[in-house]
Amino acid sequence: MFIGHFGVGFAAKKLAPGISLAVLFIAAQFLDLLWPNLLLLGLEEVAIEPGITVVTPLDFIHYPISHSLLMVAIWAALCGLVTWMITKKQAYALVIFTCVLSHWFLDLLVHRPDLPATPWGESRFGLGFWNYAWLTIVLEAVFFFGGVYLYIRSTAAKNNFGRYGLMALILLFVVIELSNLFGPPPPDVATIAWASQFQWLFVIIAYFVDRNRVFNEVN
Repeated sequence: MFIGHFGVGFAAKKLAPGISLAVLFIAAQFLDLLWPNLLLLGLEEVAIEPGITVVTPLDFIHYPISHSLLMVAIWAALCGLVTWMITKKQAYALVIFTCVLSHWFLDLLVHRPDLPATPWGESRFGLGFWNYAWLTIVLEAVFFFGGVYLYIRSTAAKNNFGRYGLMALILLFVVIELSNLFGPPPPDVATIAWASQFQWLFVIIAYFVDRNRVFNEVN
């Protein structure tokens, strides 16, 4: 799951209008923003195994800090706590908590059984939809464009940047998604880790797009 996670961030704006779309993106994609840094530090492990699933060649061997359900719940609680300390709004804290936690459950749909329940246990979970390319595409599209629809319904552009910047952001997501689905496998793990930092570009663009849009109280 990739753009589907960002769809959650888009959708969450309706429930937390006072939080920047950039922050909502960070929450929804928190685990995958953390993961490449843990790869670079040698604390988690992935291998490139073309054919291991139809959609992705990545074999997620060891990622208990970023993707075990227990740690995800802890990360979600910490992010929610920080949100509450800053905003003093329980509703906003709950939105951030849910965005972070949602990542594991969306991954559950597509991953093969490699998602750990705890950092130390042997239990692994995953429904394996990555073995069905068109099902994966449909799932990503539903979550992403559903979230985009809710965001557009909940906000209005203040100027051309708010309008066309959003269109450019959506197009960029689609291009990267198609590249991930149909492009060649990465050459090595270091490339995966460094290329994953590109996700921060989405966060930066989202910040400026959201600043140039206004929340629509009616919707």
